[in-house]
Amino acid sequence: MLPANRKKLAALFVLLLLAGLALVLWWQRVPVAVPGVGTILPHDTYMPRRDAFTPHRGRILDRRDSLLAFTGPRYLLLLPRWGRLDSTCLNRLLGWPDSAFEYRSRDLRRRELPFQLDITKAEYDILRRHQGEWPKLTVREYTARNYKVRVAAPVLGYAYANAQSFLYQAQRLARGRFYRLRNGGLESYYNGLLKGSFGAYHPLLDALGQRHGTWAADTIYHPGQDLHLSLDTELQAYAERIMRERKGYIVALEPATGEILCYVSAPTYDPAALTNPLRGRDRSELLLNPDLPLLNRPAMQANPPGSVFKLVNAAVALQLGGITPDAAFRCDQSLINCVHDHPNARNLTMALKYSCNPYFYRVLQSVVDHVPDSLVQPVDTCAQRHLNLAAWTRHVKSFGLDTLLGVDLPQERPGFIPTPAYYDRRRGRCGWTYGSIYSLSIGQGEINLTGLQTANMLAIIANRGWYYTPHFVRSVGRSGPLPKFREQHRTLVDSVHFAALIPGLVAAMSRNGTAGLANLDDVGIGVAGKTGTVQNDEGDDHATFAGFAPVEKPKIVVAVYIENAGFGGLSAAPCAALIMEKYLRGKIAPKRKRWENWLRCGDLAEQGH
Repeated sequence: MLPANRKKLAALFVLLLLAGLALVLWWQRVPVAVPGVGTILPHDTYMPRRDAFTPHRGRILDRRDSLLAFTGPRYLLLLPRWGRLDSTCLNRLLGWPDSAFEYRSRDLRRRELPFQLDITKAEYDILRRHQGEWPKLTVREYTARNYKVRVAAPVLGYAYANAQSFLYQAQRLARGRFYRLRNGGLESYYNGLLKGSFGAYHPLLDALGQRHGTWAADTIYHPGQDLHLSLDTELQAYAERIMRERKGYIVALEPATGEILCYVSAPTYDPAALTNPLRGRDRSELLLNPDLPLLNRPAMQANPPGSVFKLVNAAVALQLGGITPDAAFRCDQSLINCVHDHPNARNLTMALKYSCNPYFYRVLQSVVDHVPDSLVQPVDTCAQRHLNLAAWTRHVKSFGLDTLLGVDLPQERPGFIPTPAYYDRRRGRCGWTYGSIYSLSIGQGEINLTGLQTANMLAIIANRGWYYTPHFVRSVGRSGPLPKFREQHRTLVDSVHFAALIPGLVAAMSRNGTAGLANLDDVGIGVAGKTGTVQNDEGDDHATFAGFAPVEKPKIVVAVYIENAGFGGLSAAPCAALIMEKYLRGKIAPKRKRWENWLRCGDLAEQGH
């Protein structure tokens, strides 16, 4: 019995020894290998840790890498609601002009807003150093989105999280106009890439700091990406100055890449006005302004393109065999009025040079009323007309018209191209003829295009039949543009037919052409373009122009639309020429400097009378 008891006591001693050893190891959190037992790993040997990473919102830079928007510190001066301040001394301390503080604070009290003023970092530092001398003033630092420029507001836009005050005001004040007026721009379209994603990691660490798996699911951290734009800020500022007193748009892009160089929606505004919480009064004025400065005109306003659309009709007619480049038609004003006094067009080049309306009446008629010689008479002209117009519509839509182009903005309108079904619904299957739709031949009637589509239409002609979707962002971080902006699109019109248009576009820029004022031969730049005058039943006609330069290997396409400015050749064309010259040369020739003030504040509609 005694040996057996001793064995039991010995076994109990060993167990107690191992338990004590385990307790010591647990206390020290150090795993150890025990012979015959293995590695002892108590369940709480590893310490859980949580590492969280909040991304910094990406920056927005222009094509020269100049900073346009960034997230950083902002500074506020909080004013006392009661009591008086020595405003003269405060102005002197901050280096402000006399009465500057009184003016700004009076404006705040009139708006019944919190008494806060935006100040600069230098002013903030001055007030911090003199805090003891001004106990009634408080300064505060906070983080917000900052805009380094006061241009390109429709392009930059805003993140919805930063513009809640504006969105609430828009719903309350603008009512039905709210959805047309809101435009988040690039800040909204690329919000997911700009803001990045929050990351949290959950490692299990031993006493030596070594990782042994995770104790919870990780969230992958992605830093906010910078956006490198194709926008030329200097050109953008120049174009906005020209259009300061106007309503309309300017769109300039690089045809070989689809990169947008300049994008003006006039009248415009300061991009910071929609995100700065202290500028509620400015936002109210923008929302209630009858000129709709918040409307993103090049993307959201579709208008008849006018005579610029004759280029599409000519290209499609050439493709479908309705005409040849040598086709001649008399300027028969019994068909349609022609506002230009010119000789009969003996070919397509002369017709484009003089923008002859009767000529292009015949061009579209040669497509819509065409009857193939192979058909046996009698022909069902109604059915044939449907087939012909359907073919015309199919080719026109291949230019990216009547659809969303897919530009990198959160809102865009598709434009409109009528179809046979459209006319059947309104006039009956055989209730319409070419005589009732001939206004399509000169870009009027039911046709509507946006400014982006018009610019892209000329890019297609400059490229002889293909295009890249217009876009603002040439690179996200270092990865280039989004994949969809690298995809080339081709029209249904052969390149040879686009080449047939070029001599007419160049002739239009000559002394006797409709766009002679936009000629840049004196500075060695060949321009090809087409003017347009859009009929307006409610006032003066609207002026349009679209063209590209240089003629060989074009580097810039410009589309201009100026509301109530009369003839396109007398206003829109010179405006486009200034943009082209500014971009290609960096300066304006003295002989054309006078156009800057004239376009900005002259009576454009009266100059053609």
